[in-house]
Amino acid sequence: MSGDDDGLAREVDFLKALVRVPSDNPPGDCAPHAEVAARLLEELGFTVERHAVPEPFVRAHGMKSVVNLIVRERFGSGSGPVIALNAHGDVVPPGEGWTYDPYSAVEKGGAIYGRGAAVSKSDFATYAFALLALKQRPEGLDGTVELHFTYDEEAGGFVGPQWLLGQGISAPDLAISAGFSYAVVVAHNGCLHMEIVVRGRQAHAAMPETGADALEAATAILGAIYAERRRLSSRISATPGIGSPKITVGLISGGINTNVVPDRIVLRVDRRLTPEENGESVEAELHALVEGAVAGQAGIEIECRRLILAEPLRTLPGTERLVETIQRHAAQVLGETPPATAVPLYTDARHYTAAGVPTVLYGAGPRSILEANAHAADEHVRIRDLKAATQVIEAALRDLLKP
Repeated sequence: MSGDDDGLAREVDFLKALVRVPSDNPPGDCAPHAEVAARLLEELGFTVERHAVPEPFVRAHGMKSVVNLIVRERFGSGSGPVIALNAHGDVVPPGEGWTYDPYSAVEKGGAIYGRGAAVSKSDFATYAFALLALKQRPEGLDGTVELHFTYDEEAGGFVGPQWLLGQGISAPDLAISAGFSYAVVVAHNGCLHMEIVVRGRQAHAAMPETGADALEAATAILGAIYAERRRLSSRISATPGIGSPKITVGLISGGINTNVVPDRIVLRVDRRLTPEENGESVEAELHALVEGAVAGQAGIEIECRRLILAEPLRTLPGTERLVETIQRHAAQVLGETPPATAVPLYTDARHYTAAGVPTVLYGAGPRSILEANAHAADEHVRIRDLKAATQVIEAALRDLLKP
């Protein structure tokens, strides 16, 4: 790309074509988008591997279809590092409040609007066109660059990056994942989603004492959870940018009718983990908190079921090489050095560090999730950020692939 206006126009058209194909997750029927993306990559001259994940495994993770894409480009002798560039093509449903059709990829005011424009179809474009620039000028490079375009980040990354790495389809030495033009992310939170089922015994509302009120028990659990929220707020992570652990009850359902003592209430809880925390230990603590809240209540049974456990992204030895290289070239392109920081959300980049691969997040996203309206109405990416991130990734790869 290297500042070529014609190359930027092609990149913008590439991104618009990706945004115009829905890939909402849920429901997670993403194979059609993967085929469109594969054809677009092939039109750029890449050889694309299509890795379909078996349907039972896909459905076990709450999705309908997943085809992960890999492009591998070898330079020189190929003895240099293998560097993976990962972005996800699944997106959250658009919701209400859009100024533009969320799948129209409208270009206005120097930005492209649409669901997935920022998170993270933009980095399909960033990474593909950075690699295309390397192919056009491959002199002095040694190693391999892989594009990992996956489709289940919104469901946890278990049939995307984790599946590719676990199946031995890829074994990179370094990884860069979709992120922010104005920050190099070296760590992020983890997340535990738990479903709590409270079972009691129904009874006529005229004689509630003859039943076991599941909602009354659930109220005690809610009280314990919100007390835990206050306690957690004072535990500040030592990792800059993370803050404190969080807990939220995001969904409640249950009851039979207005005149019936409820026999079943279901709560869904989101517990955000800091990099210092261990997911299984937090899960055990939450189990104990819930059980303790209803201890001694006759006729009440509790079931706690894990929905997702995403461990935090932790900084591995070797990450500093990625950080220094990206920062140096970003300073030249942006006129400022993006900080190395952490963010209080979670991504599927963590699967790379879990496999021992030093990983950072860097891409065409904005200065902040809020600025781009990511996961909100009128999500957008600035074209100048798309251009800058592509230039930075290209330059960083050239450094990392020096013999």
